[in-house]
Amino acid sequence: MIELAGVTVSYVGRDVLTRVDLSVGAGERVALIGPNGAGKSTLLRVISGLVAPGEGTVGVGGDPIQALDRAAVARRIAVVPQQVSVPFSTRVEELVALGRLPHEDPLRGARPSDRAAVIAAIERVGIGGLMGRDVRELSLGERQLALVALAVAQQTPILILDEPTVHLDLRHQVETMQLLVELNVGEGTTVVAVLHDLWLAATFFPRLVMLDRGAIVADGAPMDVLTPGRIRDVFGVDPSMVRLPVGVG
Repeated sequence: MIELAGVTVSYVGRDVLTRVDLSVGAGERVALIGPNGAGKSTLLRVISGLVAPGEGTVGVGGDPIQALDRAAVARRIAVVPQQVSVPFSTRVEELVALGRLPHEDPLRGARPSDRAAVIAAIERVGIGGLMGRDVRELSLGERQLALVALAVAQQTPILILDEPTVHLDLRHQVETMQLLVELNVGEGTTVVAVLHDLWLAATFFPRLVMLDRGAIVADGAPMDVLTPGRIRDVFGVDPSMVRLPVGVG
């Protein structure tokens, strides 16, 4: 479903990703972990076609991403960024409806099925109480949930998320992770998410990809990736201070 081979990305002469090889199969659920500056968010931007690598190739669904126009990419990949700026008055349901644009008829606009998909996504994420609210007036956590609903409404085979729980309280963190599991297990959606919380990553994702200084340093099951030595070397902290599920670390 996602294939990266020898991907290198440089900003202002500095390599952010260096010769990265990554393969994610259809229906996998993968968390990208690592310290700040490791290249996780850049890797997501490469997968979604927002950043073109200086070297290497990127394939999505069997096609080179550079061969797809933005509408075609949007029908394959939904992206939940860390945060977005909304410069003008937009109701929550209008923001979520943007997820249907790749599917709408360019001449006829939204169909009843598109409007139904928007309402279903809002209810599934649990933000029905926010309908009618101006997105600019929402808390950061509420706005983050609206972005998740937008991605759910997009109904793509691939969902990628950049720190989706960063602004959420504990309950909404867990509920968002449970939703990702439901989309993955129940509907076969391929999920790739950047997470800083190692407990959430190890609890809800069967495969972890650890990055450090622009390279993949570990890839596998949580118990194999989150070893005490690797936590100490990559994150620079005492492993005993890190909260992990029982049996991991």
